[in-house]
Amino acid sequence: MMDSVSRLLRMARLSAQLDKRCLLGGATRMEVSAYGEFEAAFHVLLEGECRLQVGSTVLYLEAGDVVVIPSGAPHRVITPGPGPGRGTAETAGEVFVTTRSDGDDTAPVIDLFCGRYRFDSGAGAVLFRSLPDPVHVSFGASPESDEVLRMLSALMRLEAQREGAGTAAILASLCTVLLAMVLRTSAGRATSNIVWTAAADRSVAEAVEAILNDPGADWTIEVLSRAAAMSRATFQRRFSRETGMTVGGFLAKARLMAATELLGSSDATVADIAGRVGYHSESAFSRAFRAEIGTTPARFRRDQSQRHRTGP
Repeated sequence: MMDSVSRLLRMARLSAQLDKRCLLGGATRMEVSAYGEFEAAFHVLLEGECRLQVGSTVLYLEAGDVVVIPSGAPHRVITPGPGPGRGTAETAGEVFVTTRSDGDDTAPVIDLFCGRYRFDSGAGAVLFRSLPDPVHVSFGASPESDEVLRMLSALMRLEAQREGAGTAAILASLCTVLLAMVLRTSAGRATSNIVWTAAADRSVAEAVEAILNDPGADWTIEVLSRAAAMSRATFQRRFSRETGMTVGGFLAKARLMAATELLGSSDATVADIAGRVGYHSESAFSRAFRAEIGTTPARFRRDQSQRHRTGP
């Protein structure tokens, strides 16, 4: 049986792209524009230290840190150093852009990869909206994860330096691996808000996995708390602490992610799909679907069919 993180990434119809390698000197301010709809920005800091500002949130990054911005909101990267801050200059390559500080011929103080994840308007949009914005994970807090990230970073750096045939595909695959690592990293090692895909509490993690495996089952708090050998109140408290959502809120998202996959991959009627993902009436399903996805199930299916016919 496929694990939950792998299943979620498959359902999201994810693609990844490395946009820039940033070799910035001190006292530099790099502005990053907003990304498009159904796109999330990511950064992985290979060397050095810097700040990353998203709105009023300021994150302090060290080597081994990864940031994902699910909303794709505009943000800025600031390197340490005196002065008002320099701008940046870009050099286009065949696969990605190399960004350096204006007028800087000294050794860079950071080595930062910047890119984007693209996802579909169904399960992918639900998944990314359910994550903290931004997500900041420090892999250096875990020796095992740190070692994996070092190897991954080394591969990314070597391939970026090579920039030859197949580089775009290789870097895209490595960036997808990076997101899988973020989604499975224990919430106890995350440096910001809760990443529900990596609940540290085993009972909560098992409940999340069970719901994702069979979202149409008759899941109630009684059933879940009994399986976890907890009282209702204790289970609800732990679930909210580990996922940042109520049981009902998570169950709704899991069911709608499954529904979007069925709408795009099967000929089943909307009523049949509603029943298969746990809704007792088509109207209740359609209301929940529209509230989360922003359109009706029938129109979502038509739009998905049109995209498959015309391509990306």
